[in-house]
Amino acid sequence: MKLNSDCVRDILIAIEDSANFQEAISNKQLGKSDVLKPYTSEEILYHLRQLSWAGLIQGFDCYADGGYSILDLSPKGHEFLNNIRSDKNWNRTKRLASKIGSQSLSALQQIASNVISATINHYLGY
Repeated sequence: MKLNSDCVRDILIAIEDSANFQEAISNKQLGKSDVLKPYTSEEILYHLRQLSWAGLIQGFDCYADGGYSILDLSPKGHEFLNNIRSDKNWNRTKRLASKIGSQSLSALQQIASNVISATINHYLGY
C-alpha cells in the first residue's frame, strides 16, 4: 500500500482529539472520527502501523479480531502534528515534498520542521 500523507495527518489529528489519560483509544472510538471517514479501515490500520514504526504514536496494539488500540501520540508525534496542524503549513510541506520527490514520514517531518523554522525566521526578521 502506498503511504498517503493526508491520511497520516488526519490520523494524528483524530488520535489527538480522542486521547485521554484514563484509557487507550480503540478502533471503535477512532472510527467515529469525521476526519477519517474518507479512508478504509485497511488504510487506517496500515498507516497506524507506519506511524508506530516511525515512533509517532505510542502503545499501538493489534488484536486477532481485527481491532486495535492506541495509547496516544508520542512527543515526536505531537511535535510533527503541531508543525503541520495549520492548512497553510501542511500545504507548504506537501508542496515541498512533491518538489523534492519524497513523501516518506521522515522527509515530511524534516520538511515540516524547516517550514516552521523558515516561518519563525520570517517573523523575527531574519
